[in-house]
Amino acid sequence: MIDAGEAELLAARFKALADPTRVRLVSLVAAHDDGEACVCDLVEPVGLSQPTVSHHLKILVDAGILTREQRGRWAYYALRRDTLDRLAASIATGPAR
Repeated sequence: MIDAGEAELLAARFKALADPTRVRLVSLVAAHDDGEACVCDLVEPVGLSQPTVSHHLKILVDAGILTREQRGRWAYYALRRDTLDRLAASIATGPAR
């Protein structure tokens, strides 16, 4: 059984993934070489402006789904596989571990 605090955390993370653009961004980052992608590599595939893509990426970072590392002018994003594993486990078996 999931307690109230865990349910709140999971709901916030699922809410971040409840947007089709964000789901696509997570998929693009996962498929990118070395499991990380520059924001500059994500703009064209989703067909949105760089500020809009950055906004979506910030939501994913704030939810703990992606990490962000600044390298010079560009920000690079990578998956937090532990978070995705916990989300999947919560659906399959109950509380995240």
